[in-house]
Amino acid sequence: MRSPKYMQNVLIGATAALIAAARFVPGNDASGPVLTAATSFVRGAKPAADSAEDVRAAKGLIAQTRLALSALGSVVRPLSDSHALEAAFKSYFTFKSTHPNEVKKPFLYFVDYGLPSTEPRGYVFDMNSLKVVDGPFTVAHGRGSATSKSGIPTRFSNKLGSAATSLGLYIAKATYAFNGKAGGRPYRSIGLRLAGVSDGFNDNALVRRVVAHGAPYVTPTKAGRSEGCPAMEPSRAKRLLPALADGGMVFLFAPDSSWLTRDRWVN
Repeated sequence: MRSPKYMQNVLIGATAALIAAARFVPGNDASGPVLTAATSFVRGAKPAADSAEDVRAAKGLIAQTRLALSALGSVVRPLSDSHALEAAFKSYFTFKSTHPNEVKKPFLYFVDYGLPSTEPRGYVFDMNSLKVVDGPFTVAHGRGSATSKSGIPTRFSNKLGSAATSLGLYIAKATYAFNGKAGGRPYRSIGLRLAGVSDGFNDNALVRRVVAHGAPYVTPTKAGRSEGCPAMEPSRAKRLLPALADGGMVFLFAPDSSWLTRDRWVN
């Protein structure tokens, strides 16, 4: 029979290998359940009863994120930040694993607001087949997020009346008949209600009436400013939003360090 000391050395060696492997994932600096369980063993602490389940879950999320990055990372270009897609996919899979009954559709609407409004910066992904459903295409940002009609948004807010874009992860709700105004003229389009799930960053979306919708001020070459909504071309909205409705997800990204370091789904 192997000695207890021998078995401990074997397990410590395996733990070191696991920690090293985890570091291969870009941006994986924070200690998740995998490293927490490993560190507890090395220090002699008793692992939690569900630590094995946590380890399996964490390894599964890492594998899913890496697979999605491998399939889509070379297709989605340009990006404002090398970690933009990683943040989106990590958030998507983490939320789905903890709220499986809410994610009823495999579609993810991703927008990189680190790019200017004249740059196509929106995509819709099929997260089951890991393919691009549509994109890149132009998307509007909130007028409260930028002082000029074109350019890169720099201010993001969750406050009522801010007319700013709110970053983070959303769950798509029902579609409805949207009514808006552009240049003083009323228009109609399909709208998609969004419930923000990034606490403190976009969880006022329903109250603020931040929705995805079609807008005449969004064209194939540029996007005007909204009241905080990730608006797209009317014809594209009519085609894509019903597919996202009732269980798809939306992820609005920008290289904003205050949000990136504090959003629970990104981290």
